[in-house]
Amino acid sequence: MFDEQMRSVLSQAVIVRFTTIRPDGYPHTVPVWFMLDGEELALFSVRDNRKVKNALANPKGCIAIGGDPVGSPCYLIDGDLVVADDRDQEMATRITRHYEEPDKAEEYLQSWQNEDFVVLRLKPRRVVKIS
Repeated sequence: MFDEQMRSVLSQAVIVRFTTIRPDGYPHTVPVWFMLDGEELALFSVRDNRKVKNALANPKGCIAIGGDPVGSPCYLIDGDLVVADDRDQEMATRITRHYEEPDKAEEYLQSWQNEDFVVLRLKPRRVVKIS
């Protein structure tokens, strides 16, 4: 589903906007770290976070990436969400190390060692190139 240009954009360590649907039907959009994992987009969160509750109740989501600087490729990726345990914080570790320098990543991971993380996986159904 992802062409070479999209994979290049999705491989960058940039903050994206992740949208789920609240129980009242309105969007809930938050900035997140993520990682391209095969053909899926993965992110991690504390289990009792609003985005996780939304995904469990309505497993539809969207990631918006790009557009900065002006004129750079920008995409909206809609898809189905799957929530799973992040056993041993494996995905949290991979994503944190993708975004942070080694010392800072280890500092974060150490401070999160008792967190109950889950992985949210967006399985793309539609990709729209905005620019």
